Amino acid sequence: MPVTFPGESPEYRAARDRLLEQEAELRRLTETVAAARRALPPGGEVPQDYLFAGADGPIRLSELFGGHSTLVVYSMMFPADECGGPCPTCTAFLDGLDGVVRHSDRRVAVAVVVKEAVETALAHRGARGWRTLRVVSSAAGSFNRDYLAETPDGAQQLPMLHVFRRDQGVVRHFWSSELMYADAEPGQDPRHADTVDALWNLFDLCPEGRGTGWYPELSYT
Repeated sequence: MPVTFPGESPEYRAARDRLLEQEAELRRLTETVAAARRALPPGGEVPQDYLFAGADGPIRLSELFGGHSTLVVYSMMFPADECGGPCPTCTAFLDGLDGVVRHSDRRVAVAVVVKEAVETALAHRGARGWRTLRVVSSAAGSFNRDYLAETPDGAQQLPMLHVFRRDQGVVRHFWSSELMYADAEPGQDPRHADTVDALWNLFDLCPEGRGTGWYPELSYT
């Protein structure tokens, strides 16, 4: 049906209609990419049942699934020696994800992995007021290195979003946000998990856009 809003000019409506065609095409492409992702052949079997430190003691990767077949893991940058503590951009992403998990945990399990002492990670969880995100530490294991959440020499941590699938007791890697490792177009920030990041998507709807040089902070004065 025809769409118009109060006071708009013919020039605005013509430009908006052209943009609407692009938005519809993006929606089609999003569905196409999602279907291709779902159609991936089985990924590699996880080489070990990784042991993490959790709020209630040691916990293995297989246990993070709970009663689900799918586990989503976000490897958060928490490099105390690099930026003085938890990554503000990762924190902003997880601030939003915490609200999502109260709904998504009906279908999939979600966990946050940090390469920092679990006590420090849990203190950050409490300070942010996260109520639903499970946070575990990979400090004593090789999960970060094996699943590319750090440089090969371990000198720098990297944020990664992973999906694992459990089928008949076998845990396999399904998908990870490999855009982190893909070259960005000139002027682009190499963000890799935009499809589930409310902050950047919200900015995309605004006249200011994402802007350049601005990143979230842990607190604002």
